[in-house]
Amino acid sequence: MAIPDFQTLMLPTLKVAGDGQEKRTGDVINQLADEFGLTEEERQQMLPSGKGKSFANRANWAKTYLVQAGLLEATKRAHFKITDRGRKALAEGLPRIDIEYLSQFSEFIQFRERGRLSNGAETTNAIDVAKVPLPAQTPDELLRTTVSQIETALRKELLDRILAAPSAFFEGLIVALLLAMGYGGSREEAGKIVGRAGDGGIDGVIDQDALGLERVYVQAKRYGIANPVSEPEIRAFSGSLGAAKANKGVFVTTSYFTQPAQSFAERHPFKIVLIDGERLAALMIRHNVGVRIDETLYLKKIDEDFFEEE
Repeated sequence: MAIPDFQTLMLPTLKVAGDGQEKRTGDVINQLADEFGLTEEERQQMLPSGKGKSFANRANWAKTYLVQAGLLEATKRAHFKITDRGRKALAEGLPRIDIEYLSQFSEFIQFRERGRLSNGAETTNAIDVAKVPLPAQTPDELLRTTVSQIETALRKELLDRILAAPSAFFEGLIVALLLAMGYGGSREEAGKIVGRAGDGGIDGVIDQDALGLERVYVQAKRYGIANPVSEPEIRAFSGSLGAAKANKGVFVTTSYFTQPAQSFAERHPFKIVLIDGERLAALMIRHNVGVRIDETLYLKKIDEDFFEEE
């Protein structure tokens, strides 16, 4: 089954605390995972950042929202217990507790208002804030989704710009990208464009060492999305590698590779890496080639060690 969203975890979290005993967050997370029948793989699934597990993150957000609404109270590090308000909520026999339910409490409205104002929003009254919908995602999941959407649009724009540029620009871009990725070390002269008429299918060369004993040969095809790279082109490139007495090659295109082309590259004795348009744009973003940082956001969390009790 899919990992439940954090709002789905609110009522089960409150029920676990219903006996009035102080609860350790880690124990509750494990108990909830058992209740939802999560597999070990689902329990261990990591956040995109690699810093923390998805289910634990959602369970923690469920607890945080319940605390902000006054249904739970934080007691000490990583511990909490139910409040009188929480007991009343359980007594209602609700089928679900979510953001809409929590929005009846002034403390929760103020919590949401603080979040809006801290992001530079204009001051608004509590009634208006209560009506503002929040998605099922946790705030940090929403942030990552937003960044992903921005990068999707950026990848499309990068490919459009590349297709509109001269072919020589594209060849130089590929060499610059490989150097930015660390191929050829820090030497400026490590990469060069050689693509000209009669180049034998080689557009660029990256020297892996100062003497050029280890070289990576590059072929670049600036194709529209409707024009994929087929097997004969990969076969021709492999022939060019053989003629150059090379065994490493990178074939880059702004479109995509047909399945036969991919199969040929996989089974060929030479190491031929295929980079399609989507991967090319993603690599450019990752290694800051053709893009720049517009704004840096820091996602910060409580330093539990700082508040450790003696």
